[in-house]
Amino acid sequence: QVQLVESGGGLVQPGGSLRLSCAASGIFFSINPMGWYRQAPGNQRELVADITSYGTTNYADSVKGRFTISRDNAKNTVYLQMNSLKPEDTVVYYCNANIRRSLSTQRADYWGQGTQVTVSS
Repeated sequence: QVQLVESGGGLVQPGGSLRLSCAASGIFFSINPMGWYRQAPGNQRELVADITSYGTTNYADSVKGRFTISRDNAKNTVYLQMNSLKPEDTVVYYCNANIRRSLSTQRADYWGQGTQVTVSS
């Protein structure tokens, strides 16, 4: 059983910072990439940032220069440091991991339960 457990969401004032964490647990062969998506009500889920096991990163244009994604491969954990937060960053953030459970299985996407980030004064 693979599980992604998120933490770190909450309420912050505009210009403030938050750090999200997501730890993958279970038995698996590889995880690549890991990342964060977000979804506003009525909208499609969109990529915020992702990172490969080698450290290659990819960011949405709307967060470049403000958010930083990082990863601890030994802990199967991905982080999202969010700085200079804006009210429009207020949405639910979801952790994502593309996981191969064994050499004989296909890759599949797994999702965390979602964590609310609210940016408001």
